[in-house]
Amino acid sequence: MSITKSKNATSIPKHARYPIRGRVLLFFFFVLLTWFWFSLPNQLFNTPTSYVIEDKDGNLLNASIAADGQWRFPANSKVPRKFIDCITTFEDKRFFYHPGVDPLAIVRAIIKNIKNKGVVQGGSTINMQVVRLSKGNNKRNIWNKLKESILAIRLQCGYSKRDVLALYAANAPFGSNVVGLDAAAWRYFGRNPAKLSWGEMAALAVLPNAPALVHPGKNRNILLRKRNALLDQLFAAGKIDAGTCALAKLEILPGAPVRLPQNAPHLLQRFKKYTQLAKGESKIVTTLDGSLQKNVMAIVQQHQSVLKGNGINNACALVLDVETGNTLAYVGNIYDPANKEMESDVDVIAAPRSPGSALKPILYAAMLSDGLILPNSIIPDIPTQIGSYAPKNFDLGYDGAVPARNALSRSLNIPAVRLLQQYKYQRFYETLQQCGITTLNRPADTYGLSLILGGCEVTMWDLAGVYASMARSLNHQAKNHGKFDARDFHAPKYIRAGSGVGRSPLVNAQIPALNISLDPTSTWFTFLAMQDVMRPGEEGLWQQFSSSQTIAWKTGTSFGFRDGWAIGVTPKNVVAVWVGNTDGEGRQGLIGVHTAAPILFDIFRLLPTVPFFQKPNFNYTYLPVCRQSGYRANIDCPDVDTLFLPPNGEKVPLCGYHKIINLDATGSYRVTEQCESPSTMQHKSWFILSPAMEYYYRQRNADYKILPPFKTGCAFQENGRPIELIYPQEGAKIYVPVELSGEKGKTIFTAAHRRAGAKIFWSLDDAFAGTTQNFHQIALDPAVGKHIITLVDESGISVSRQFEILKKERN
Repeated sequence: MSITKSKNATSIPKHARYPIRGRVLLFFFFVLLTWFWFSLPNQLFNTPTSYVIEDKDGNLLNASIAADGQWRFPANSKVPRKFIDCITTFEDKRFFYHPGVDPLAIVRAIIKNIKNKGVVQGGSTINMQVVRLSKGNNKRNIWNKLKESILAIRLQCGYSKRDVLALYAANAPFGSNVVGLDAAAWRYFGRNPAKLSWGEMAALAVLPNAPALVHPGKNRNILLRKRNALLDQLFAAGKIDAGTCALAKLEILPGAPVRLPQNAPHLLQRFKKYTQLAKGESKIVTTLDGSLQKNVMAIVQQHQSVLKGNGINNACALVLDVETGNTLAYVGNIYDPANKEMESDVDVIAAPRSPGSALKPILYAAMLSDGLILPNSIIPDIPTQIGSYAPKNFDLGYDGAVPARNALSRSLNIPAVRLLQQYKYQRFYETLQQCGITTLNRPADTYGLSLILGGCEVTMWDLAGVYASMARSLNHQAKNHGKFDARDFHAPKYIRAGSGVGRSPLVNAQIPALNISLDPTSTWFTFLAMQDVMRPGEEGLWQQFSSSQTIAWKTGTSFGFRDGWAIGVTPKNVVAVWVGNTDGEGRQGLIGVHTAAPILFDIFRLLPTVPFFQKPNFNYTYLPVCRQSGYRANIDCPDVDTLFLPPNGEKVPLCGYHKIINLDATGSYRVTEQCESPSTMQHKSWFILSPAMEYYYRQRNADYKILPPFKTGCAFQENGRPIELIYPQEGAKIYVPVELSGEKGKTIFTAAHRRAGAKIFWSLDDAFAGTTQNFHQIALDPAVGKHIITLVDESGISVSRQFEILKKERN
C-alpha cells in the first residue's frame, strides 16, 4: 500500500524556515551577551584588607594586618606614574592599546614556548592577571587561559585602563604575606609608593611575576638581574634617561620586610572598633599632624618613664584645633605592647575616668551666664556638711570667704560644692550633657553634689571637646554679635573632610543644637580665672618671659589619687593630659598639677604661640560692683567699681555683706538710741561676715575689721546670730578613730562668736561640758549613738545641733 502526500497537508515553505533560525541564533546571542556582561561580579575582590590610618598629608600613621594574615592595604585609585611605566613595560607593553587581550603577545609566547619545548613565556595581559587574581585560580592551562581572555575583555568593557591598573596594584602579590603596591612600598622601603625612586619602583614591579621565587631577602641575584633588565627596558622605551638608569642600578635592593609605623596605635584601635560597628571603610586620612603626633608620643613616653618609678604606669594626651575641632595629636596611652602589665593597649582617651576638678570651670561659666554670681563674688569657704556629704578642700584648710575667681584658680572644693548647691546639680547635669559629655548614663540623683568634684566619669574626648567648643564660641563672639551659637558646640573630629569615609555618628559625632547657657563673655571671664593657676615649678616666673604663652588651664585629681588631669586652652588649641593607672590603682603623689601639668606645658611648647582671647566687644554690660564682696553694690557699699561684666550680671543679688552700724562719737563702740543720742552717733558702713566665715577669714586677711563691741550700758542688738557652731553640722555622722597610742580618740567641737572675749558654755545632752573664751574649741568623748550639743553665750543666745557617733566596724 502506497502512501501519498495529501494536497491539504500543511507544508512549510523552504524560504520561511530561515527567520526561525535567525531568531534562535539571535536568542542564543542574547543569552551569550547576557552571560558575558554578568560574567564578572560587581565587586571583583572580597578579600579582607588591613586597617590603615594616615595623617593629614597622607603619610602612614598605623596599619594592622588583614584578617587572613596578609598585609593588604585597601585599594588606592591613585597609582604612581613610575609604577605604571614600570609594570606596563615589564608585563604588558601594549596595555593602553589592546581590549584586554593582546593577540601579538599570545602568538609571540606560543612561538617562543614551542622553540624552547616548554613554557618560558606567558601571554597574559594585566587585565588577565587581574581576573586570575580575583578568581584565586593559579592553574595555568588552555581552558583557564580562554576563560581569563574572555573575562579580561569583559573587564575592559566596564573599567577604564586606570581602574584596571589600580585593581592590579592593590591585589598583586609582592612576596611573603605582602599584597598590593601600597603595602609593599611600606613593608620594603618604609615610604609611600609615590615617594619611591626608579630603582625602588622597578624592584617592586618585577615581584608579582614570580613572588614565591623572587622576593626581598632571598634570591637577591635573580631580583637584581630582573630589576636592572627592567631599567634597561625603561631606558630603551624613553621612560628614563641614561643617567637615571645608571643611578637606579646603583641603588641597593630591599632587605627583609620592615615594621610599619606605629605612631597612632590607639587611634587605629578606635577607628577599627567604630568602623566595624558602622561597616565603613578600612582606610582613612585623619586630621592628625604626623610630626606633632610623633613629638607628643615622645613627650608622653619620656614623662611616663619617670612616673613609673612611683608605680604610675599610664598616660595619654590629646591635642585639638579649636576652630575646626580637628584632632592634631592622639596619644591614647604609652606604647609598650611587650609589657602586658602596663596595659598599654587601653585607649584612655576613650575610657570613662573620674575628672576630679576639671568640670569646675564649666559650672563657673554657667553661673556667670545665668547671672547667679559675678566673677569676684565671695563664696563661703567654711566647714560644710550637706546631708551625709562633707566636702573638704585639698589642703584641708578654709578661707572663710573667697572670691569665686580665686576659688576656681585655686580649685577649692567647698566653694565649688556651695556653688553647685545654688545652681542645682540636676541643672548642671543637663548642662554637661548639652555641652557634649556623653557618659552621664545614670540619673542625676545618683551623682548629687559630688558631680563637681569628680563623682562622675567622663572621657578625655568629650572633655576636650567641651573646652574646644567654649573657646570656639568665644573666638566667634564678634561674628555672632556676642550671642551663643549652638553650632559652635560639637565633638572633636579625627577624619579629614573629603577623605571618602561616610559620616558615622560613631566617628565624627555632632552635638544636637540645644539651648546651652554659656555666653561668650562668661567664657572669657572663666578663661581669665584659669590663667591664674600657678604653673608647676615656675612660681609665677613664666610671666616674665615674653616667649611664654598665656594659657587658660585647669588640673584635676580624683578621689584616692587614681587620676591626674591637666587641660589647657588657647584661641588656637586645646591640650588635654591624663596620668594614672588603667586598672584604677591609686598612688600617693598622683596629683594633676605635679604629674599631668608638666606634660601639658611641654606639649604647648610644640604649638604656635598665639595672643590670649580677645575681650568680648558684644553682649556685655557695665555695673557698679562692691569691691569687697564682689556682688552688685548696694547703697551701703563704700568702695564701688564700675566693671565690665557678662550681660546677665544685672540679675546678680545686691551685696548683702555691707550694713550700716551706729558708733559712738569716738567711733570705737557700737551704740543704740537707748544709750547714745542720735546727734552724737556716727553711722558707718561695715563689712560683716557670718561668725563662721569671719573666724576663718580673719586668719588669712589681717586687714579684716571685726565689729566694734557695744558700749558699756548699751543693750545688744545684733543683726543675726552672733554665735555659730562650725563643727559638727546638723545630722552629722561621726566616726572617731583610735589614736596611735591605742586609746580612743576624741571629737573636736568648734564654734565661733562675733564678739571678742565672749564666753560660750557647752552642754552635751543637757550635761555641762565646759566653757571656752576667745578660742572656741572643746574636745569631748560622746558615747556611740545620737547626741545633742548645745552652746549658750553670756547673753543667753543659744544654738543646738544633733549628731551621731558611729560604732567602730570590726575587722
